[in-house]
Amino acid sequence: MKVLILNGSPRKNGNTSIAVNELVKTFQEEGVETEVCQIGNKDIRGCIACGTCFKTGKCVFDDVVNELAPKFEEADGLIAATPVYYASANATMIACLSRLFYSTHFNKTMKVGAGVVVARRGGCSATFDELNKFFTISGMPVASSQYWNNIHGKVQGEAEQDIEGLQIMRTLARNMSFLMKSIALGKEKYGVPEKEPWQPTNFIR
Repeated sequence: MKVLILNGSPRKNGNTSIAVNELVKTFQEEGVETEVCQIGNKDIRGCIACGTCFKTGKCVFDDVVNELAPKFEEADGLIAATPVYYASANATMIACLSRLFYSTHFNKTMKVGAGVVVARRGGCSATFDELNKFFTISGMPVASSQYWNNIHGKVQGEAEQDIEGLQIMRTLARNMSFLMKSIALGKEKYGVPEKEPWQPTNFIR
């Protein structure tokens, strides 16, 4: 079992890293391998919907997103952890996820996804919802915890004081480990759900 964790904070040792480190520690206890990629300090531009990836199999902008693509394909689960800016994930995280999901055309069905959000005070729920949309449009089950996956802190290191937040991270990692292992067993016995041919519609005919 392997989980790819994207740290969307521009600060390498900020409060988002505290949440990520708690996840990594618990995954290790569960026998799950992790790889943490710090993307918040990268120069990642947004998707321009050019469609080049449908011809070449990769994004036209050859940056860290193309480096993450094979890691994502190999992983059994993906966690997107981000600080909250204006009740939203930061722009770097959204640019990364938009291009990563759009430009990778492998079957993501039954990979497990989870969003983790870090804020001083408010905006966690909106950001959590924003991240989950990437998973649910891709046939990825979303791992849950005992509460929404958030942790609080303002100045560097302050999230260490959020005892409940740290517990939420540990519970998330345990639940996600169980879900990935259960899905692996299910795949062995039943395979993955059958997919119907896509029938796209829009609101104008």
